[in-house]
Amino acid sequence: MSIPLQARHQTPISTICCAAPLALALLLSACASAAPDASIALPDTLACSLPSNCVSSLDGAPPPLLFAGTPAQAMERLHKTLVSFPQARIVRAETLGLEVVFITPAGFQDRVDFRIDPSQQRIDYRSRSTLGLYDFGKNSLRMAIFAARFATTPER
Repeated sequence: MSIPLQARHQTPISTICCAAPLALALLLSACASAAPDASIALPDTLACSLPSNCVSSLDGAPPPLLFAGTPAQAMERLHKTLVSFPQARIVRAETLGLEVVFITPAGFQDRVDFRIDPSQQRIDYRSRSTLGLYDFGKNSLRMAIFAARFATTPER
């Protein structure tokens, strides 16, 4: 006995066409997973948890920013240097630290945390991408440019 054609289970083409883009979107979203999040960090937590999208002065290279004078003068110098980066926005300021968001030309937000160490007269930092697993050298380049501008910014 054969089953009539109408009684057979058939998947409508519209179901397949709708499911394919959804499956593709899920697959691609795995490539753009969010980097591990951390709240504003104390100096010992500025290390990178994911080195492929982050650089930190605590990791040895690049080096920290050095300053002479008081922590308030170092903070003033950080602010003066940040003015030369129109894509930078300070989102949190403390006596010995800053949290800054840089908006890339593609619209991605990268986060830079600065911590002033008064006893060592140095400023440690971490620059990391907030989205994705790789930064293709963007954070390292940004901090090299920042360090060069910081070095040429007058202390007073």
